[in-house]
Amino acid sequence: MARERYALIGTGSRAGMYLGAMTGTVLGAEHVPDLAELVAWSDANPGRLDVYEREVVVAGYPVPKRYAPDDLERMIVDERIDRVVITTPDFTHADYIVRSLRAGADVVVEKPLTIDAESVRRIGAAIAETGRDVITTFNYRYSPRNATLRRVIADGRIGKVTSVHFEWALDTVHGADYFRRWHRDKANSGGLFIHKASHHFDLVNWWIQATPVRVFASGGLRFYGAENAAARGLGERPGRGTGASGDPFALDLAADARLKELYLDQEHHDGYLRDRDVFDPGITIEDNLAALVDYDSGATMSYSLNAHAPWEGYRVTVNGTEGRAELEVVERGAVLIGEDGRVVVDPSMHPDASQVDLLRPDGERLVVQRHWESAQEVEIPEGIGSHGGGDAYLLDHVFNRVAVDEPLDRVAGYADGVKAVSVGIAGNRSLETGLPVTIAELQLGI
Repeated sequence: MARERYALIGTGSRAGMYLGAMTGTVLGAEHVPDLAELVAWSDANPGRLDVYEREVVVAGYPVPKRYAPDDLERMIVDERIDRVVITTPDFTHADYIVRSLRAGADVVVEKPLTIDAESVRRIGAAIAETGRDVITTFNYRYSPRNATLRRVIADGRIGKVTSVHFEWALDTVHGADYFRRWHRDKANSGGLFIHKASHHFDLVNWWIQATPVRVFASGGLRFYGAENAAARGLGERPGRGTGASGDPFALDLAADARLKELYLDQEHHDGYLRDRDVFDPGITIEDNLAALVDYDSGATMSYSLNAHAPWEGYRVTVNGTEGRAELEVVERGAVLIGEDGRVVVDPSMHPDASQVDLLRPDGERLVVQRHWESAQEVEIPEGIGSHGGGDAYLLDHVFNRVAVDEPLDRVAGYADGVKAVSVGIAGNRSLETGLPVTIAELQLGI
C-alpha cells in the first residue's frame, strides 16, 4: 500500500510506541517507514515535543511540523494528513476524533475510545457524517496467551460459552499509578471501569464473540485516598513523591530519567504533576470494582478489579457446555522493598524470588478440561514486545490497515471500541444508581 501521511496528537509516554514505529527512534521495536510518514504533531505541553524532537533528530528523521491543539483542522488540511494518531488523556479523545474526522482524516485512538455516552454518540455521528474510519487500539487481543484462548473457544473445545469469571489484579506499582496521575479524577478518565477495564471487557467480547446487554456493578475507593489513609493511621503524607524518601507509595520522578524529562522537567509549562500522593483527598475514582455482565449470547460474566494487590496479573475461567478453559497470568509476581528502601518490581532482584514463582517461570498457563476427560495444558507461543507480546503485532495491523484477520478476528474497529466502553459506562451508571443498567438505554448505537 502507498505510504500515508500521519499526525500525532499527544506526546506522553504511550506516544513512544507510535513514534518509534514511524520515525525509527529507540522507543519502538517496530519500524514502518514504507507505510507511514510522521509529518506533524501537537501537544499542549511544548516541553514534551522538545524531548521527542531531539530523539527523532538523533535518529536521522525529519522533524515533524508543530501545531497547537487549537490548529488541528489547519494541520490536517495544510499537511494533507491521511490519519491522526491520538494518545491524549481520555476525556479529550472525543473532541479530537470528531474534529479530525470532519477535517478529512481517519483516526487511530488509544483505548478507551472515550469516557461517556454523549461522547460516543458524538463520535458515531461524525463517522456517519464523514464516512471515515476510527480504529481503537486493543493490544491485549494480540498477546499470544489471549489469542490462544480465543482459538480454544473458537475451535469449540469447550462448547457454547455459558459463563466467564474474570479477575484482574493491579499491584501497588501499576495500580497505584492511576491514583497519582490525571486518571484519579473520574471526569478525566471515567474511572478504572473505563480507562483500564475497557481492555478487559474488549477481551471478553472478543473471546466469546458476544455483545454486552446489561451491567450491574459495585465498587468504591477502599484503599487509596485520604479517608482510607487516616483510617489506617498512616499519618501525615507528602504532597508529591519526588523528594520523598522511605515511602513505597511515593514515585520519585527525578529517579527515572524518562519520567524526569517528559514530566518533571516540563511541569513549568502546564503545572501537571505526575507524582501526586495516592492518599490525597479529592480522588474520585474507585480502587475496587465488580460487575455482573449479561451478553446477547446468553452468557454472563462476573468481573472484578483490584488496584492495590501485592502481585499483578489475571485469572480467567470460561465455562462451556462441553468443558472449561482456565487462563492464569502473573505479569509481576510481587512488589518488594529492597535493602535501600526502594520498591523492587523485578522478582529476580530479590533473594526470595523463588517464592513468587506462582505458576511457571514464564508466568502464564492455559488449561482446558473437557467433560469426562483429564485436564490438558495448551501451549502458548512466544510474543513480541510489551503488553504480553502484543504491541508489535498491533502496530503491524494498524499501519498496514489490516481490516480482516481470520481466523482470530483481532482487528478492532469503531464498534469494538464502543462495545468495550459500553460496559464501563453502564457500570458507572450502576454505581451511581445502585441498579442494573441495560446498555440499550445508553443509546450508543450498538
